[in-house]
Amino acid sequence: IAFQTHPGREGMRMVLNNGIFYEFVPFNDENFDAEGNIIGVPEAYMIHQVQEGVEYALLLSTCAGAWRYLIGDVVKFTNVKEAEIVITGRTKHFLSLCGEHLSIDNMQKALQMTAKEMGLNIKEWAVMGIPYDSLFAHKWYVGCEQVIDTGKMKASLDAKLCTLNDDYAVERKAALKEVFIEIISTETFYSFMRQRGKVGGQSKFPRVLKKQVAADWLEFLGTN
Repeated sequence: IAFQTHPGREGMRMVLNNGIFYEFVPFNDENFDAEGNIIGVPEAYMIHQVQEGVEYALLLSTCAGAWRYLIGDVVKFTNVKEAEIVITGRTKHFLSLCGEHLSIDNMQKALQMTAKEMGLNIKEWAVMGIPYDSLFAHKWYVGCEQVIDTGKMKASLDAKLCTLNDDYAVERKAALKEVFIEIISTETFYSFMRQRGKVGGQSKFPRVLKKQVAADWLEFLGTN
């Protein structure tokens, strides 16, 4: 689908001449629900119609028989002229309770910057949306063996997310009322994956916890 053309370059150039036809559906509340499912029949754009900085869900059709297949990746163009993209997340792995539209890319970058700022070694993490005072909050689970000032971490992480994502910044003044952080051992994340029968390099801990996975995680924490 795409390849890196220069060492150190952020974007990857899309393969446009090898039997793959791409369509790009803007990844927003009009086209996708909170679980990452397409709503109705949204307008899809072709390669010459896309814009830089807009997040799109990717549809593929191929000469081998695939037809408008939603692969699940969300991409953003860094250079339209060169057809260069970055993958910002998955349609199922965004967090948007009230329009904050947080991608895994946003969350990962904010957490990495916070960890660097505080001198922390964070190997695993996850976040879920929860109801709070008739509105909403985010609950972060951070795997770390160091002693952490959670108040300082919350302030740093929250500020960086506001910088990275304008929608998040708006909702932090509106419906997204609070951010909670719970520090747990890294081994807890691995134990949960083993209990689910998912171990090894191909199995990654889900960064955004929703529905049954969220319920299983809370039950696991309650009994461990």
